[in-house]
Amino acid sequence: MRARFFISIVVLSTLATAAWAGEHVTLRNGYEMHCDHRADVEGHVRLFLSAGEDNFIEFAPEEIATVEHVADPPPEIAEGPAKKAAMVRPEPANDAKLSPADLHEILAKAGGDHNLDADLLASLVKAESGGNARAVSRAGARGLMQLMPRTAHELGVGDSFKPDENVRGGTTYLDALLVYYHDNLALALAAYNAGPVAVDKYHGIPPYRETRTYVAYVIHEFNRRVLARQALARQTIASSATSQDKGTR
Repeated sequence: MRARFFISIVVLSTLATAAWAGEHVTLRNGYEMHCDHRADVEGHVRLFLSAGEDNFIEFAPEEIATVEHVADPPPEIAEGPAKKAAMVRPEPANDAKLSPADLHEILAKAGGDHNLDADLLASLVKAESGGNARAVSRAGARGLMQLMPRTAHELGVGDSFKPDENVRGGTTYLDALLVYYHDNLALALAAYNAGPVAVDKYHGIPPYRETRTYVAYVIHEFNRRVLARQALARQTIASSATSQDKGTR
């Protein structure tokens, strides 16, 4: 993952069901968000998205411009239209079948080209298509990373059903969104789902149930994959150390 990309989020409940926060936070990049409460933890400001301690985002102190107490929750805002309310997943053709190893290789290649964690891309693919290279949404989004035809054309994707082309295009788009939103993963994911216009309109994650659920799901899945990867690395190191210890006896 890119070296400058710092955001630590643990989501055990979805943004769709989280209550509106008790504090209104404005970042120096101009974006705003609500949080339930905050705390200083190891030199960073931790913004808790719900009353518990499990659902939070961390920022460096200098990234935060102002914090205002919100006396009453804002009124409920009507949800926007769901981009992918229902997925249509036709049976893949024989030439479209993709093994987990093949998908991992494609994601690793795209991640390396854009300095993005392959586990982040895998989490997005899982949320978008469930790994089905032939997935088509009712809105017309196609392939592993669910590219709309116009977006695919703008990204130079000739065939959205070709896994390598689709992932290349989707990764390029996500990378551009991360640059635009100053590496704020939550905002980039929200824009991937609902569009940058909606994110800019609300100066943060739009109040659409589908988008808030989507952002929470991808981040939760990404965290799960990273923690599993770290646990496996620790296990490998411990096993290697045990083998070496036995060899010296």
